[in-house]
Amino acid sequence: MTTHGPVLPIWSCGGCDLPWPCPTRRRELRAEYAGAPVSLALYLGGYLVRAAEDMPWAPAGALHRRFIGWTRQPSEVQQRSTATVPTERDRHAPHRAG
Repeated sequence: MTTHGPVLPIWSCGGCDLPWPCPTRRRELRAEYAGAPVSLALYLGGYLVRAAEDMPWAPAGALHRRFIGWTRQPSEVQQRSTATVPTERDRHAPHRAG
């Protein structure tokens, strides 16, 4: 069980006092919902609705980015490229059919 749960009705994190979901909770949720991004978005959508009711002054776009928008971005590990860059010699070498 995480200590990084939401403190209602202000929607701050109970573990670190940042806006919820905080970076730690986001990492935890990515791990919990690995391979199920739609389920993660649906889960957070429920929280988005509750937060919108508690914070009617908050812009809808900001709440969307805070609760759901980050789920569409690759995690830090996924952002690292594993592609190799060809060397200068490789770029000028004749292509060989395999």
